[in-house]
Amino acid sequence: MTELREARVHAGVDEAGLGPLLGPLTVGYSVLRWPQSRGRRNPSPWVRLRGAVARSVDGAPGRLVVTDSKVVFTRDPAGHRRLESTALAFLAQRRAARAIPQSGRELLACAPPASRPSAHVLARHPWYDDLPERLPMWVDEAELLGHAARLAAALGSSGLDVLDAGVRTVPEGELNDSYDSTDNKALTLWRKASGLFEHLWESHAGEGLALVVDRHGGRMRYDEHLVDLFPLTTVTTLRETPRDSEYVVREPRSDGRWMRIRFVQRADERHFAVALASCLAKYAREACMGAFNRYFGGLQPDLKPTAGYYNDALRWLEEARPALERAALDRRYVVRER
Repeated sequence: MTELREARVHAGVDEAGLGPLLGPLTVGYSVLRWPQSRGRRNPSPWVRLRGAVARSVDGAPGRLVVTDSKVVFTRDPAGHRRLESTALAFLAQRRAARAIPQSGRELLACAPPASRPSAHVLARHPWYDDLPERLPMWVDEAELLGHAARLAAALGSSGLDVLDAGVRTVPEGELNDSYDSTDNKALTLWRKASGLFEHLWESHAGEGLALVVDRHGGRMRYDEHLVDLFPLTTVTTLRETPRDSEYVVREPRSDGRWMRIRFVQRADERHFAVALASCLAKYAREACMGAFNRYFGGLQPDLKPTAGYYNDALRWLEEARPALERAALDRRYVVRER
């Protein structure tokens, strides 16, 4: 294989909500262009952006936190503000937008057009009409604008550029339709994420793209999936281990597009772009679950909200019988089958 030049574009993909019984699956992604290295190893974005970004909650006063979303988000006011500040401040830096999403609908639209939930699908899930009409939901707008301005300044001085970021939201019924087709949760996740891989390839592989994907489950081999997804390329396996599987996808021309793609366990703890994708995915899922709880709470005011995870979802389904009867919805659009 011809030696590859250093990739300047780095991207990450991570999901939130693969395991719950209620609510959508969300798949976040982020894309950053790194400055020219000039023969030296590039410092990580955590180092370059340390004036505006922290890697831990303890180091975060006045700064955004970018790490595994399970660390960033806690179910208290501070955790809500922390997650929302990180997600919206980075979305405001996207080259194509340069603006904070103004509503829940705009948040769901922060994805490539082919990966956005269709109006037809959303219409079968009436709680998506209860997405917040105005963002931010939890953090003071002036505070958020301050975070976004400090981040913009840090990006400018560091040479980093946020090329793109967003979330692919998969509503419950669409997820169940995919489970009917695949009979496999991991394969469904692949199908829902692979549209983002195609988007990243088409948009950024011309510069050379280093893509890291947070890996779930025990799968080690992805070569066949990649060959199917990119049929006019060559796919070279670099390694397949229990912790890290790495491949190079490239067009046969000497000046063709290329991508180094890695599937890494716990990547959201080790790779900045994946950690940011994790936060975006979690924020979008929490916004959707807020809409879910508002809709059913409107039908049954004494109903305790749920985050959708298995044990609490069983509690909610038992307590929400009056609301579910009033809604008269097909169960497959409310409860996930896997």
